[in-house]
Amino acid sequence: MEYTVQKLAKLAGVSSRTLRYYDEIGILKPARINSSGYRIYGQKEVDRFQQIMFYREMDMSLEDIKRILDSPAFNEADALRDHRIKLLEKRQQIDKLIENVEKTIAFLEGRINMSDKEKFEGFKKKKIEDNEKKYGKEAREKYGNEAVDESNKKFMNMTQEDYEKTVKLEKEVKDVLAEAFKTGDPAGELAQRAAELHKQWLTMYWHEYSKEAHAGVAQMYVCDERFRAYYDYMQPGTAEFLRDAILIYTGINK
Repeated sequence: MEYTVQKLAKLAGVSSRTLRYYDEIGILKPARINSSGYRIYGQKEVDRFQQIMFYREMDMSLEDIKRILDSPAFNEADALRDHRIKLLEKRQQIDKLIENVEKTIAFLEGRINMSDKEKFEGFKKKKIEDNEKKYGKEAREKYGNEAVDESNKKFMNMTQEDYEKTVKLEKEVKDVLAEAFKTGDPAGELAQRAAELHKQWLTMYWHEYSKEAHAGVAQMYVCDERFRAYYDYMQPGTAEFLRDAILIYTGINK
């Protein structure tokens, strides 16, 4: 069966503009253009569009999706199996949150007792799973499974007070870093204060701290575009500035 832009957009629950944009960037080209100038999509394009939507559900960028789909090694059946695994993992996360909500309702209605740890267990578990999905592979390769598992364990055992402290520290790091960046001096007092706060924030998660590991994380903020984007959203160059401040703080050379 063949579809025009409007029919395929309606079938998939997206806007016609989305399909036109996908054509423009080359991630989903129509099978042909008919005599009236309409884009026409066949079964091959429909199947590719399904894969795009699966990957988008995993928050993957269009650039990365295109690279995967255009790879000679891409196998649709294997990709679907991988999608299924990830969807099952997401369902487990949702089930855990639903369980947590139901227990909280029962607690508020006086039907059960619920510890503070239980109240936040579902949220902490989801955060760990999200971090594993985004950064787990790199972290385990760099620091080893034991270190990552110990960090996750420490996070799961956090009290609510500890968790609130991590949130406060994270905000302090950003605020002080923003002011320090204006000075342009990574060795200055403000920049070194940001590095110290960053250390305090890390040690809330890490099983143990080392200057070498701290410097390694700082370098990763520059090399990994995901971390760079997290810090550079304030001002371009912030990730490098923080890296330099931390290298000075730890005494580790580039």
